[in-house]
Order: sequence, then structure tokens, then C-alpha cells
Amino acid sequence: MQKIATDLPGVFIIEPQVFGDHRGWFMETYSASKFHEIGIDTIFVQDNQSFSAQKGTLRGLHFQNDPQAQTKLVRCTKGSILDVAVDIRKGSPTYRKWVAVTLTADNYRQLYIPKGFAHAFLTLTEDVEVQYKVDEYYSPACDRGIRYNDPDIGVIWGDIEPVLSDKDQKSPLLRDSDSNFTY
Repeated sequence: MQKIATDLPGVFIIEPQVFGDHRGWFMETYSASKFHEIGIDTIFVQDNQSFSAQKGTLRGLHFQNDPQAQTKLVRCTKGSILDVAVDIRKGSPTYRKWVAVTLTADNYRQLYIPKGFAHAFLTLTEDVEVQYKVDEYYSPACDRGIRYNDPDIGVIWGDIEPVLSDKDQKSPLLRDSDSNFTY
């Protein structure tokens, strides 16, 4: 298992070792001991999975406020996504900065996103499945979002007319959000 730094400290690309032969392939997507060896000691408590039928579906930018903020480990198991993390920790040297990583069923990459970062993904193909682990349970009281096209953040999604949920269409800008993260 390999941990690759991104431009946002604490956000990592995880590349598992894939073993293949004439039958197909095998990989460990998560191992507490192997994550410990690469310096990640997060204890995950819940696995989530989503399916998006349409190319151009955009989910996010989502996060949970403290006291139930979530660290996520995201992977794409069918299709392809542009996975995005945004630093929303007030006072951080990378506040409002973002990183985007293409995750596909074929590249096996995962994105590790710690607490204090908002998360979103855009489907690049039809029929996409995304699976992710979190280290805190879902909390409706702490669940929050930021508008995907917030001009103060400036994520470059490409030339798309995204398919959005009602919740994501109505999300506030970061400056109007009650995000409670500080650096």
C-alpha cells in the first residue's frame, strides 16, 4: 500500500497493491495494520455506497460539522469520478484550496480526506458506483454542504451542466456556511 501526498496536507491518494493473473485480480482495499505502517491510524466505523446512473452527476460539497466530523476513504468501484477535497478550516494556510483526483474502477486509487475538508465527486461516466469509509456515523444534525460552484473556492469541474440534488442546489456559499472548523 502506498500513500501519495497531494497539494493539501493531510489529503492523500492511497494506492493498494493489486495482484493479478489469468483469473483476474485481488487487492486489500483497507488494512488497519498496513494503514498504520503508512502513518494513518483512523478507525473507520461505517461503509457507504452510492450509485449514480447519469454521467455529470455531482454530489457535494459535503461535510459534517464537529462534534461528528468525518474522515473519509473514497474509492470508485464502477466507472470513473473526479473526486474533490476542499480545505474549509478557517486559518489554514490552504483554506479554500482544493485538490481533484480521478478515481476509477481500473486505477484502484482511493482518496483519504480528513476532518475539516469538504468532499464532492463528479461522475465522468454512466453507471458509477462509489464506496467510502467514514470514521463517524452519519449525523443529520451535523450534516452540511457548500455550493459546488462557490466562486471563492473555484473548483474546475469542466464544461458540464451537473445533475444535482435539491439539497446540493440549495447549499450555501462557504462564507455563508456555519462550518465550525479552525486550523
